[in-house]
Amino acid sequence: MAYQLDLSGRVALVTGASSGLGEQFAKTLARAGAAVVLASRRTDRLMALRAHIEAEGGDAHVVALDVTDRASIKAAVAHAETEVGGIDILVNNSGVSTTQRLQDVTEEDYDFIFNTNTRGSFFVAQEVAKRMMARAKGESPGTWVGGRIINIASVAGLKVLPQIGVYCMSKAAVVQMTKAMAVEWGRYGINVNAICPGYIDTEINHAHWQTEQGQKLVNMLPRKRVGQPADLDALLVMLASNESHFMNGAVIAADDGMAV
Repeated sequence: MAYQLDLSGRVALVTGASSGLGEQFAKTLARAGAAVVLASRRTDRLMALRAHIEAEGGDAHVVALDVTDRASIKAAVAHAETEVGGIDILVNNSGVSTTQRLQDVTEEDYDFIFNTNTRGSFFVAQEVAKRMMARAKGESPGTWVGGRIINIASVAGLKVLPQIGVYCMSKAAVVQMTKAMAVEWGRYGINVNAICPGYIDTEINHAHWQTEQGQKLVNMLPRKRVGQPADLDALLVMLASNESHFMNGAVIAADDGMAV
């Protein structure tokens, strides 16, 4: 007998959905039955993704979102709820990085990374959680009391990696943020968990893995391989589903053993 996780009737907001893992997350949630709200600054890419999801029979919607701008966050979440309904699932995925040694990090570099990865993720989660809490208190209508917030951290939040120290710091903050949210918001039926991916082959870094430096890095990994975006599908859907109701504050490494 097959076991199936069904997200039919749920509304999922995915930030940073215009490329990479965010694009894959959106496709995966749509295939599991959720109505997916695609959020990013690059709405042209989102329109193409919406067309792809709809061609597969899924339900997708587009909102413009700049996670570094609180007004943009509030407007995007309000737009999503007006168009689709209350958000049941948030995949907090937006993230950026720079590559340099710590002594070379400028204030602009530091703010660029933390404003998106930490500050942006916090205020997106806060805005969505406020609405989830209002439903739980009976102050706002909704078909599902509670919700699922999935913060996309990184193996770099668990293990320091060279030349991306500020990125590591920002993702370590996301790990602690996840635990704090789980403690405070769990009483409202909101489960907050984090996924810490290892090295994943996406369009942004694909060429790097073919270089001499990239191959050296691959050969240092436990099984000498990088992951594919689809390798996170099952974990994502499980955390988004009703069946994950006993998981709150979990920080799950999906890294092929890299952080062990």
